[in-house]
Amino acid sequence: MKYMRQGTGPSVILQHGFLSGAEYWGSLASCLSDSFDVIATNLPGYADNTEGGVINRIEDFADFVLELVDELEIHRFSMLGHSMGGMIAQEVALKSPEKLEKLILFGTGPNGVIPGRFETIEASRQRVLQEGAESTITKTVASWFMKGENDPSYLAGIDMAKQSSVSAMLAGYEAWEHWSSVSRLNAIDTPTLIVWGDQDKSYNWQQIEQLWDSIPNAQLSVLPGCAHNAHLEKETLFNAVVKGFLLESS
Repeated sequence: MKYMRQGTGPSVILQHGFLSGAEYWGSLASCLSDSFDVIATNLPGYADNTEGGVINRIEDFADFVLELVDELEIHRFSMLGHSMGGMIAQEVALKSPEKLEKLILFGTGPNGVIPGRFETIEASRQRVLQEGAESTITKTVASWFMKGENDPSYLAGIDMAKQSSVSAMLAGYEAWEHWSSVSRLNAIDTPTLIVWGDQDKSYNWQQIEQLWDSIPNAQLSVLPGCAHNAHLEKETLFNAVVKGFLLESS
């Protein structure tokens, strides 16, 4: 179990996505730590958690998070999931709704086979197999930013992504292919906020709209002029939106 923890108060899990890690949350963890007990996880195969095996099912990633919560003796928590982490957060909400206080789905969708993604899952997989991980990492991380390789946070994203194991990358693609929450979204009754950058090249509006329309009483916040990593491109705005939602009375 690899994680970072800071602050005191109600617990909030920050779940990173593909090719990322706990340290990639920018200033959000610090922003929340004056009001919340903030736990940022590192999934198996990513960041500093690459010594063990990998996971190839979203359902098993969700179990990993729930096992960590149990180990930390946390009985109720809120959860923010980004990208693949948002798939995991949806699965947590469906598996253990009694434990979840609030849910934030950031730059994510209900389809593991992501329609409108900058390239297909198979194209990414073949690039890893034929050209190696670095080519895929470079292309993928650049797609997360409006300015691509010119974004100030791009190099930090590359450094974080390069810590991911090749087996974790391939397992991640497999996990996406076998997962969908489309038919189950109306069973999510946790208060939910959906956050999306309006220039996101990974998840298009149709995915976001499907979450918004299907999850009962979900709120939507669209951040203008930013892409998949809106939490780094418009850090202050993103932090204010997330913290405001978490501080709202249910």
